[in-house]
Amino acid sequence: VQLQASGGGLVQPGGSLRLSCVASENILGFSAMGWYRQAPGNQRGFVAGITGGGSAHYTDSVKGRFTISRDNAKNTVYLEMNNLKPEDTADYYCNAILIDPPTTYWGQGTLVTVSS
Repeated sequence: VQLQASGGGLVQPGGSLRLSCVASENILGFSAMGWYRQAPGNQRGFVAGITGGGSAHYTDSVKGRFTISRDNAKNTVYLEMNNLKPEDTADYYCNAILIDPPTTYWGQGTLVTVSS
């Protein structure tokens, strides 16, 4: 399984970006997909996740600003990020989770920089 993340870039505070994660296989086979981020000097942390049934979950710091969604026909998961803040600056990684066998796949990072 390959996950290709894209959409990062440089944006001013208050701006918006949409990240995409395209899977090489049918995403209906995954129990969940999600986005994590890692800022320099920090550990990778959970940002948002979406189950196969469409239930979405967010870390508190992005609630109301970020929206995760999925397009099963395109094997793609999106992360819409609005009202971006400098503290959102990080490499963003998408992942996909299988239950049987228990496996987590990771894509490469896409860098988001929020700066004036």
